[in-house]
Amino acid sequence: MKAGIVFTGTGPILILVSYSSFDDPNLLEKLAEKGIMKYIAYELDEDEVRKRYGKKFDAILNDVKQEDDLRVLDYNGHNVFYNFSIRDLGDPVVHE
Repeated sequence: MKAGIVFTGTGPILILVSYSSFDDPNLLEKLAEKGIMKYIAYELDEDEVRKRYGKKFDAILNDVKQEDDLRVLDYNGHNVFYNFSIRDLGDPVVHE
């Protein structure tokens, strides 16, 4: 799984995906189905996300009700924005 912050029109969300990258055509399609047509995404270190989210990370990862390819770990933009330093984010993936 890859973890990443996705900045959308309504604010940042933290997602886990099984796609090879945050610009994978299948991910683009999945996000479009959810109304996310353009975004800026930053991949995060999965171990760091696991450390910061602990049991919630494991619960979301093991939730059988969710599909394997895309899981939302945190949709509280304030939480997501302040849990990670902007300086630590790598190169963005921009989709428009």
